[in-house]
Amino acid sequence: MKLFTNEQIRTIERSTIETEGVLPAEIIERVAEGVADEIASRWRPSKPTIVFAGPGNNGADALASARLLYERGFRPSVYLFNIGGDKLSVECIAARDRLLQSTPDIDFIEVTSRFTPPEISQSHLVVDGLFGAGLREELRGGFMSLVQYINEEHPTVVSIDLPSGMFGDWNPRIVNRNTIHATLTLAIQFPRLCFFMEDNAELVGEWKTIDVGLSQQAISSLPAEFCLVEKRDIHRRLRCRKEFCSKADFGSAILYAGSYGMMGAAQLAARGALRGGVGKLTVCAPKCGYQILQTAVPEALYRNNRGDMILTEIHPERDFSAIAIGPGIGTNEITVKALEDFLSAIDKPVVLDADALNCIALRPAMLNTIPILSVLTPHAGEFDRMFGPQPSSEARLRKAIEMAKFYNIIIILKGRYTAIVRPDGKIYFNSSGCPGMATAGSGDVLTGLLTAMMAQGYPAEIASIIAVYIHGVAGEMAQAKQGEYGVTAGDIADNIGPAILETMK
Repeated sequence: MKLFTNEQIRTIERSTIETEGVLPAEIIERVAEGVADEIASRWRPSKPTIVFAGPGNNGADALASARLLYERGFRPSVYLFNIGGDKLSVECIAARDRLLQSTPDIDFIEVTSRFTPPEISQSHLVVDGLFGAGLREELRGGFMSLVQYINEEHPTVVSIDLPSGMFGDWNPRIVNRNTIHATLTLAIQFPRLCFFMEDNAELVGEWKTIDVGLSQQAISSLPAEFCLVEKRDIHRRLRCRKEFCSKADFGSAILYAGSYGMMGAAQLAARGALRGGVGKLTVCAPKCGYQILQTAVPEALYRNNRGDMILTEIHPERDFSAIAIGPGIGTNEITVKALEDFLSAIDKPVVLDADALNCIALRPAMLNTIPILSVLTPHAGEFDRMFGPQPSSEARLRKAIEMAKFYNIIIILKGRYTAIVRPDGKIYFNSSGCPGMATAGSGDVLTGLLTAMMAQGYPAEIASIIAVYIHGVAGEMAQAKQGEYGVTAGDIADNIGPAILETMK
C-alpha cells in the first residue's frame, strides 16, 4: 500500500473533485458515514458523547458525524469553534447548517469568543474534529488549553483524520501534552506516515482507515516514497518451486556466527536460514561450537574457524550465494580485525547483524568499505552505536534514510513497524508482527531467514521485504500458540515454513 504525504493526499483529493465530479460535501459525508458506523459498532448510544469541531474541513467532518450519530440514537453535545465569528470554511458552514436543520433539538454551541469547556470524565466519548491534516502550526492559546484539559480527564477519544495537534508527516517538535491522546484515530483513505513512529503511539492509539472513494487513477499514477508492506505484496513476489528441482536450485549460504557462551545465536540464525528454504547452509563458528551446532542443527554443515572461543578469520573459501555475519560473534579485537579485513576484500552484498554492527561501531571507518546493497539489520541501540544517538524514533528513521543513501546500503531498522530503508530513498514499513516477538534471538532468526532469501536469488532489496514480512507472520503464528508472554525465538523459527505457506495462499 502506498503511503502518501499530506501534500500528495491533497493532490489526490483535488483530482477526485476535478476529474470525477465528486463534490467536497460528498467526501465529507463519506467520512462522516465511516466515523459514525465505527463509533456505533463499538459504543452504545447511551454513552455520553461530546463532539469538538474546528473551523475547517476537519470540523465539517465532525459536524456531519454528529448528525449521523444523532440519527443512530446518540445524543452528542456539539461545540463548533468559530472564534471571531467569520473563520469557518465553506464546507464547515454547510455542515453546520445541515446539522441544525435536521436536528433542531441537538445540544449545539458555536464558540465565538471566551469558552468554558464542558465537564468531561472517563465515561465520556469525545469526537476530536478540531484540526486534521490541514494544521499548519503548533496549537496555541485556547486550543492548546482545551487539548490539555481533554488529556487530563482521560475520556475515550476518537480523532478524525489525525489527533489534533499532530502533523501527518513529520513531527520533530511535537509536545505530547499539547496533542490529543486518541483512543482511536480514523484516518481518511490512507494511514499517515506519523502512525508508524514509536514516539506517536500514545497519541494515535489504535488506527483504522476510512475509504472515501478517492480517485484510483490518481492513486495509482502518483509515486510514493513510503509504502506499507502487506500480504499481497509478498504473495506476488514469492516463487513457487518447480517439480523437478534440487537443493542446488536454492543456493548455498555461509553464516559466520557464535562465540563461547553465544552459540545459541548461531543456532537460531541457522534455523532461520534452513526454515527459509536455503539449499545448503554452512555455519562457520569457533571450535567450541562444533558439538552444539552439529546436535542442534544437523542439517547445516559446520565449518571450523581457527579460533577456539571466538572468530579469528572471515574468509569464505568459495563463492557462496549469500554471506551473513554477526549473530553472537562478540566484539573481541581479533574478531573486529577479521571483519575489517573481510569487508575491505569483498565486493558482493552481505548481511550484517548483531555483533557485526557492534564491531563496526567500534571502528566506524568500516562503513566506507561495506559493499553496495549490503543489508544491515540494527535495532535502535545498534543503530545509535553506529550512527550516533538519536533523540526519537522519527529522528532515527530520518538518519537511516540519510545513511542508506550515503553508503548505498539497505538498512532494516527493526521495531513494531520495521522499516526497510533503501538507498534510492524508498522506505517500506512492515505490517506483520506482534508483541510476542520482543524476545532474545528474534533478530538472529531474521538474519538467517534474510540470508536464505538472498541465497535463493532474490535481490537484496526484495529479499529484505520478504524476510521481514515472513518473520512477522511467523511471530504472529507463534504468539497464537504460545501467547505473547510465551514466545521464544525458536518458536518463531519453527513457524517460518507455515508462514511462507500462508503467505503464498
